[in-house]
Amino acid sequence: MSDPLRLGVNIDHVATVRNARGGSTPDPIRAARLAEEAGADGITAHLREDRRHISDADIEGLMATLRVPLNFEMAATEEMHAIALRHRPHAICLVPERREERTTEGGLEVAREENRLAHFIAPLLDAGLRVSIFIAADTRQIEAAHRIGSQVVELHTGAYCDAHAEGRFEDRDAEMKRIAEMAAYANELGLEVHAGHGLTYETVPPIAALPEIKELNIGHFLIGEAIFRGLSPAIKEMRSIMDRSRTV
Repeated sequence: MSDPLRLGVNIDHVATVRNARGGSTPDPIRAARLAEEAGADGITAHLREDRRHISDADIEGLMATLRVPLNFEMAATEEMHAIALRHRPHAICLVPERREERTTEGGLEVAREENRLAHFIAPLLDAGLRVSIFIAADTRQIEAAHRIGSQVVELHTGAYCDAHAEGRFEDRDAEMKRIAEMAAYANELGLEVHAGHGLTYETVPPIAALPEIKELNIGHFLIGEAIFRGLSPAIKEMRSIMDRSRTV
């Protein structure tokens, strides 16, 4: 039997709904507690430069409240570096960030910025933080992440999910093959492998079945599904699908 697969629930878009109107509801920290109770193994939150969803106060509240690990997504900026060192979450995940994008578009370009990122993550590693890098399923990016000392890579599943949603099944299958190959390669290098972006009940089974992948981070779909069925049932259904896919 494969190792159990962890589920990290991203609560960013609870904050998106709150910020659309202002005020304090819906509360992403309440959502995080519900996610814990529903079987999430961790909580993911992305503190963006423009604070479009998660706020600094949210991070403080999560650090004070969570019983499961916090995966702190952030851009590789000096501001975020200082925040990570101040709060010292269980893990930080470096992601690309452009102010004009609606959501994270693709993986971080590690190979092109290898020297800068090596110096950026060194103090985080020295502080005992677990460093993950969100990258495309690409040999060059995996090798660069390994060279600079990242313990974890999170493979971007967006192209695979988009191809499925658009009915481009040959492209979907090609993306799935690439993810499987790169997950195996990263694992061979000694990296822990995570995956995420755009995953749904329909697209998660083949990803969850890959034995090298140890964690999936899922947010937007679950928050959307929660509108119709509630957050706890939505998470429990995802947890069930992941577990069944892992044991087949």
